[in-house]
Amino acid sequence: MALDLMSGKLYWPTTVTDVPVYPALEEDIECDVLIVGGGSSGAQCAYTLSDTGLRVAVVEREKAGYGSTIANLGLVQALGEKMLFELVDTFGEETAIRHTKLCQQAVLDIDAAARDIPIDCEFMLRDSLYTASSQADVAKLKRDFDLLVPNGFRVDWWSEGTIGDCFPFSRPAALFMRDEAELNPLKFTLGLLEKGKERGVRIYENTGIQSHTNEPGAVVFHTIGGRRIRANHAILATGYETMEYKKEPNAVMASSYAVVSEPVEDLTEWYRRALIWETARPYVYMRTTPDNRILIGGLDEQTDVTEERDRLLSRKKERLLEGFGKLFPHIPVRSAFEVAAFFGGTNDGLPMIGKYPEYPRCSFLYAFGDNGLVYAMLLAKLLRDELTGVSNPDMSLYVVNRPTNVKSS
Repeated sequence: MALDLMSGKLYWPTTVTDVPVYPALEEDIECDVLIVGGGSSGAQCAYTLSDTGLRVAVVEREKAGYGSTIANLGLVQALGEKMLFELVDTFGEETAIRHTKLCQQAVLDIDAAARDIPIDCEFMLRDSLYTASSQADVAKLKRDFDLLVPNGFRVDWWSEGTIGDCFPFSRPAALFMRDEAELNPLKFTLGLLEKGKERGVRIYENTGIQSHTNEPGAVVFHTIGGRRIRANHAILATGYETMEYKKEPNAVMASSYAVVSEPVEDLTEWYRRALIWETARPYVYMRTTPDNRILIGGLDEQTDVTEERDRLLSRKKERLLEGFGKLFPHIPVRSAFEVAAFFGGTNDGLPMIGKYPEYPRCSFLYAFGDNGLVYAMLLAKLLRDELTGVSNPDMSLYVVNRPTNVKSS
């Protein structure tokens, strides 16, 4: 039974007028790599593998690109919900900095992919303003700043006065990050699939997986329609529905909320249209779109119950709009779209690649967290290396049994 991923009125599907159509699988096939899932994670895997010479196939249970991808607000950032100093406390400074640099590289890789695909996904490099929500959070931001600067990240420390000079609101302090980005996640996903198709990737939608069996040298997936897919290796990249295949103890499910406004006439008060987020947990984040809409998301709730998630949508919408109005009192906003959606995270703050004895020759891609687009690119590149025989020591950062509670010296 499919997970009830979201409810509400969705914006991204209204931005695509010529949706690619892929056939359902109607014959038995063989491939080197089977990717189960045609959303953002699966599409990024397909794209990164499409020029390797491997025979790649993608199967999607429903419509490719139209799962949790259409609830993503399309922020592309190097930092995540777990603050950098918290990752240092958990994994040690070397691992935490390496992970953040890999995320930074993934932003650049997404930029390169956006230029390569045949669909304009509205990728735009942006600065981001990471604000201290209270005076008590200034010290937390400063700890992150003191880690970022000596490791080569392009970040400035903004005082309350600097924030007030550039924005119509005040915060005790902020990090002003460079080289982050925004995009249309649905167009990006469809563009990746189309580019993969150009390079020989076989894509099938409306093709659900019912079971799998193991054979010497291969794994076989059986579709609901009775077809067999024999693969040397499989990547399970079904987004948050991956938990239906394998319950991973380090993964957690929660609910999040978002509002997309009607187009706004004047955004001159919004300095450089920077991405905006905050240290409060749960936090609120916001960005703009090419047609002058405002996307506001957050106010997460720790519930994975559909009815409870949906019951809160109206209240969350009002709180998101009210919070925006306090920051930008002179920008009138009216909701045009609103959504309540499940999302996944991890207890320790890093995404994961799962490998389990009951699923030989299979890799589970858990690009879970607030930074899923970036995590998916990062993990897809690691899997590309593994499947093409390249040894990459960074893989050890993302295995499910990685060590934690390691203090930096």
